[in-house]
Amino acid sequence: MNIVLSHPISELKGVGEKLEEQLNELGLFTIEDLLFYFPFRYDSYEVKPLTELTHNEKATIEGEVVSEPSLSFYGRKKSRLTFTLQVEQFAVKAVMFNRAFAKKQLHAGDTVTVTGKWDQQRLQITVSQFKKGESKSQAPIQPVYTLKEGVPLTTLRKFIKASIDAYEHEIPEILPEDLQRAYKLPERQQAIRQMHYPDNRIMLKHAKRRFIYEEFLIFQLKMQLLRKHHRESTTGNAQAYDNGKLTSFVQELPFELTNAQKRSLAEILKDMKNPHRMNRLLQGDVGSGKTAVAAIALYASITAGKQGALMVPTEILAEQHYQSLTEMFEGRASVALLTGSIKGKKRREILEAVGTGHIDILIGTHALIQDEVGFHDLGFVIVDEQHRFGVRQRRTLRDKGLHPDVLFMTATPIPRTLAITAFGDMDVSVIDEMPAGRKPVETYWVKGEMTDRVLAFIQKEIDQGHQAYVICPLIEESDQLDIQNAVDLYNQLSSVFEPNIPVGLMHGRLHNEEKEEVMQEFAENQLKVLVSTTVVEVGVNVPNATVMVIYDAERFGLSQLHQLRGRVGRGSDQSYCILLADPKGDVGKERMRIMTETTDGFELSEQDLKLRGPGDFFGRKQSGMPEFKVGDMVHDYRALETARRDAAEIITEERLDKDRHYRSLRDLIYQDKQIMGEVLD
Repeated sequence: MNIVLSHPISELKGVGEKLEEQLNELGLFTIEDLLFYFPFRYDSYEVKPLTELTHNEKATIEGEVVSEPSLSFYGRKKSRLTFTLQVEQFAVKAVMFNRAFAKKQLHAGDTVTVTGKWDQQRLQITVSQFKKGESKSQAPIQPVYTLKEGVPLTTLRKFIKASIDAYEHEIPEILPEDLQRAYKLPERQQAIRQMHYPDNRIMLKHAKRRFIYEEFLIFQLKMQLLRKHHRESTTGNAQAYDNGKLTSFVQELPFELTNAQKRSLAEILKDMKNPHRMNRLLQGDVGSGKTAVAAIALYASITAGKQGALMVPTEILAEQHYQSLTEMFEGRASVALLTGSIKGKKRREILEAVGTGHIDILIGTHALIQDEVGFHDLGFVIVDEQHRFGVRQRRTLRDKGLHPDVLFMTATPIPRTLAITAFGDMDVSVIDEMPAGRKPVETYWVKGEMTDRVLAFIQKEIDQGHQAYVICPLIEESDQLDIQNAVDLYNQLSSVFEPNIPVGLMHGRLHNEEKEEVMQEFAENQLKVLVSTTVVEVGVNVPNATVMVIYDAERFGLSQLHQLRGRVGRGSDQSYCILLADPKGDVGKERMRIMTETTDGFELSEQDLKLRGPGDFFGRKQSGMPEFKVGDMVHDYRALETARRDAAEIITEERLDKDRHYRSLRDLIYQDKQIMGEVLD
């Protein structure tokens, strides 16, 4: 970093203590922060001929005031100022509301530039801004920044411009000349000025292109560095698994692997044979058979004399995996369960058996990463629904072995765009095929007025021995949104179905033990209807549940709706998903339409990305998704791919360390403490 650019903004003339505090609240502390605080949009004041203006859209025109403006008042203190402008050979009527002061400023014969909403039919403009004099006296494109109370736009513009004028020459160029030439990118100093005060739309486009590529390249270089580190930092960990035992195990499974499962398994087994530590993401739709692939890989590691660990987000999920894997590995491997609720003598016995190697596979929650848990020879780690664990938690489990292979799993189908970004440091295997014979869940979009028919349908399914989920977005009443909440809905359904049909309630504010208890009762068919918020999105396998009803379905994204739908359809009976929704906008209606037309999670995830954007795809807080200032992973996907390709070449050819032209880029990347902490760890 240039030392001068790291100086505090208080060095700018006119920035006092109060303004500095207000700018700090915007995340602006240094001169560099100001320079790279890009506008979120631009107001255009480019004067265009009347023939090029669009009806009902914002426009800027220039003309001569023909007659003295007329001022009239109406209502309480409301005013209307009208005057005629001579624009080209036309007489244009200008109307200005609640600006009585302009009467004294505008006179016949004045040249004026006005901006406002254009009415093509009436040849009229409703003025929002005006400036006396010709348009040449003001910049045609003005930046608009995100603001906080107390900092006017004009003030922020003033100090950003002051910082550009004073420090532009200090901005270092970080892209080497060969990359600038290859993509015809403007120099960094010029691009900064054009981002804030563009000469025209073309110059702004080139400046944006420059910073989109720069952002993506820096991010991808960090990802590729991590990828290289994962591949090269460990040696001597090739797993010599018993191919004969593995083949026999797969052949004895009560189902045939799909081609996608076979492909993913082959990729994982190839990694295990490799002396470098595996760092792979296995993603697949709900019910696609990820767990079966992971179990086979676990068994391969056991035949190589290693231990395996499977970490999942909830106790009930851990218990379910424990039951299924114990059955699957009967006579072949010893399996144990470790969760927070297992205490005392039993816990001590499990810990001792794990430490001496008498337990081959340990399944559990975050209890697995506690200091007291020590493995004899941990060789294979699986983290299920990996986005629900923090980076440090995942690393702690990994570090319990001597460079174990690590497989992350997720049931959220991730669009390719996000996969190469959020998981750019991993290899990715995709199970994009469902097992044969599985019945697709039938999905229906129903208006709120048909709720009684939906409840009758639930009753019918329960009479046939099945169970139902009922989902709604909020826990308690909201003044802002008229959304059915879980507590109210639970009370309503209890009055409809009970005492003959037991109804349960689950939401995020229950303690973990309470959630586990409710889910256990539902899994054991003690509860027939489960009213819940989205905490069941990733949950247990209840094959007897055949109905998923989602209230206010338009409030959810496609991927979340699909995850909820995946809670049913796990048995041999036909299952149904009913979307109760009255969407007002086109996006909500489009979501409902897409949900009823496809059950392909990958197709839905691509559609969801287009409708919601990358920031909201996982949920900002837990996603770990980078937030780019200029680039958009969907809109600028080609630039993202280009940057990824270039980053791979740069790292492979070791240009950061060997080519002096890449020194500035290297220094910038090595400043990232999180990345370097991982690499140097």
